[in-house]
Amino acid sequence: MAILVEGVAKRYISRGREVEALAPVTMTIEDGAFVAFLGPSGCGKSTLLNIIAGLLPASAGRVVHDGAVVSGPNRRVGYMTQVDSLLPWRTAEANVGLGLELQGVPKDRAAARIDEMLRLVKLEGFRRHFPAELSGGMRKRVALAQVLAYDPGTLLMDEPFGALDAQLKLVMQHELLRIWENTGKTVIFVTHDIAEAVALADRVVVFSARPGRVSAVHEIDLPRPRDVFRVRFQPRFQELCETLWAALEPDMLRQEDAA
Repeated sequence: MAILVEGVAKRYISRGREVEALAPVTMTIEDGAFVAFLGPSGCGKSTLLNIIAGLLPASAGRVVHDGAVVSGPNRRVGYMTQVDSLLPWRTAEANVGLGLELQGVPKDRAAARIDEMLRLVKLEGFRRHFPAELSGGMRKRVALAQVLAYDPGTLLMDEPFGALDAQLKLVMQHELLRIWENTGKTVIFVTHDIAEAVALADRVVVFSARPGRVSAVHEIDLPRPRDVFRVRFQPRFQELCETLWAALEPDMLRQEDAA
């Protein structure tokens, strides 16, 4: 068992009143699973991700990761957000090695690991390029290599491809699945995109509007290895998308009415 979420809730004070961001949530995420969190904006998906990462304290409940209660920054996870964390004054290889440097990994071991990660994301020929010299997709690959470099067992990904155009998003989804299949890591992937969730995940957890609670859990029974470019043409893919939309639709329509 990789991650156990037990009755985790989050409340905070805004303008003198208490706001319930996340109602109590309980779930188990197994080692090596690829799980997507799907739901409307403001439903607590990213809040739960931050609690798993140990960046936010839970107001109630607890997260247990690999048998240890998460009570502070969780060093067993890698975290990739929509905005990459690349430092503009460092080359691609220097950015990939940043976490290793901070951990005090010896230079020879770090250099070998950086080489391995650059090969994994197919950027060996761009190691000395600065972020400004790379395309959006290349920067995302560097950011992914940076997260993978210190070999966390679990990847937390908060809409990492949300800012990319449709074609580039497909390419990055393909690369992510290739890397996941090669490494066997656990992935928790936050998205607003139903098709992205179905294309990537083994299981999709649907959150309701705020206060976020788990309204549905759907297993994605599309075979693996999965071709993200062609899977969308399969009838079963369309059926799964329709099922997830039916779970989301009431909250989405309520949000439209409120706007």
